[in-house]
Amino acid sequence: MSDPEAPGAPAATATRTAPFRVGLIGYGLAGSVFHAPLIAATDGLLLDTVSTGSPERQALARAEHPQVRTVATAQEVLDRAAAGDLDLIVLASPNKTHVPLATAALKAGAAVVVDKPLAATAAEAEQLAALADRRGLLLSVFQNRRWDNDFRTVRQLLADGALGAVQRFESRFERWRPQPKGGWRESGDPAELGGLLYDLGSHLVDQALTLFGPAASVYAESDVRRPGAEADDDTFLAVTHANGVRSHLWVSATAPLLGPRFRVLGDKAGYTKHGLDPQEAALREGRRPGDEDAEWGVEPRACWGRLGAGASPRMGGGDPVPTLPGDYPAYYAAIVRALRDGGEPPVTAAEAAAALRVLEAARTSAAEGRTVRIGDGA
Repeated sequence: MSDPEAPGAPAATATRTAPFRVGLIGYGLAGSVFHAPLIAATDGLLLDTVSTGSPERQALARAEHPQVRTVATAQEVLDRAAAGDLDLIVLASPNKTHVPLATAALKAGAAVVVDKPLAATAAEAEQLAALADRRGLLLSVFQNRRWDNDFRTVRQLLADGALGAVQRFESRFERWRPQPKGGWRESGDPAELGGLLYDLGSHLVDQALTLFGPAASVYAESDVRRPGAEADDDTFLAVTHANGVRSHLWVSATAPLLGPRFRVLGDKAGYTKHGLDPQEAALREGRRPGDEDAEWGVEPRACWGRLGAGASPRMGGGDPVPTLPGDYPAYYAAIVRALRDGGEPPVTAAEAAAALRVLEAARTSAAEGRTVRIGDGA
């Protein structure tokens, strides 16, 4: 019997020209709308196997990706990896399965991409990272919102110094869904990791830490507002970063009027942006990166944000700022580069652990009504 902790095959294959064979576990929203289309559109990746227990979803996967093999269980994907028939396993399965399946995939010798959140706790994320390191395998987390058009634009404004020293960063994912939809994402069972804090909050916290570095303290308010709802559906986080920047983050399913997606306030200027990146809507509609009939991730001028000082964007104040195109394909392109050269993946497990420390602190803060410090900000 092989040693489950023995090093796996090296992820770095700089001379390789054949595509990396991908097994995708899960073909719900995440698997069918995000991962499968982006994998299929990436040079250097081949969507080889999809697992889902739903015959209808299996048929959908074969219709959308005619070359793909479909299987009913995650174990069949793991077995193919252990046999050397897969190079990368992507987990688009329910949150509670992420840790056990990622552990099994790494022990099977495959590189792993996990949809967010990587785990329930930072400690679990760090254990997975240590296992990947021991086996010499890539482990990354799919934080696609780093490649949203508006977030890319904010990063560029910061790099250009257009805002001066940022004092407060406001970010929102708000929706108006007065009736719960049910399913594991809205389950009150702690094992399911449902609720908006771990769902949309994972994106907002990752973005804030990417822009402004580690968190020193967290204050949060979390509510279950809709009749019949079980998990948090209206949550606010105030994150104080180690460098003094304050991030105010909102996630809500109960917002009848939506606030700005971003409002970033510096000592020189501010930037406000409404609306959502168009890539998710395009993927849901069946459009794909590389389609000849449209420029991927581009939004019309009417959706651009505004930059200025002392004026109201709603009243036409400030200057319009062209929004950079959204670029979800960049994530998997970076995965291919990391697999070939052995470099860092586009999102690391260590970064995921840092975000999970904030989410854990937020949960504690909301439950106990106090500000929670996060170590020394590291």
